[in-house]
Amino acid sequence: MATEQAATTVQKTGQRAKKVRAPHAPRTPRARYATTFERGTRSFVMSQIRSKDTSPERLVRSFLFAHGLRFRKNDKRYPGHPDVVLPKYRTMVFVNGCFWHLYEGCSKARIPKSNVEFWTAKLLRNRARDAAQHAELAAAGWKVLVVWECELAKDRRDDTLNRLLGDIKK
Repeated sequence: MATEQAATTVQKTGQRAKKVRAPHAPRTPRARYATTFERGTRSFVMSQIRSKDTSPERLVRSFLFAHGLRFRKNDKRYPGHPDVVLPKYRTMVFVNGCFWHLYEGCSKARIPKSNVEFWTAKLLRNRARDAAQHAELAAAGWKVLVVWECELAKDRRDDTLNRLLGDIKK
């Protein structure tokens, strides 16, 4: 309780008192390209990246819902915690970030220049884990579809989502 009181301040606005949380760390930069950080900052920036409910996932889910498909999201019962599970169609959709899953042919899938050994090992492990999980799901009778972050860019979005819808309904 004492730490919570220390982390908050009271602002008086007119006749009402309002609690405001003190900022714990600076906001993450929304840079489009790789940025050089001071020592120790990259770890903080990487820790702020979400693992679920990302904007590409929300985009795919809203498209599928608008087209009448009902699904479960981030179901932990299956390997890889698929982003979208469509039991009616025995289909699972993974919405992968190009960097984290090392999508070949995408400019976002680059190894950071600092701590190269760590990042190379981590990203290659991610790719191998994805392949094993997809094979396990396919062996269990599920159709596994992957949508890549770069395929949801504005110029390719409609084609990608319509192709996804067609693949699901096959």
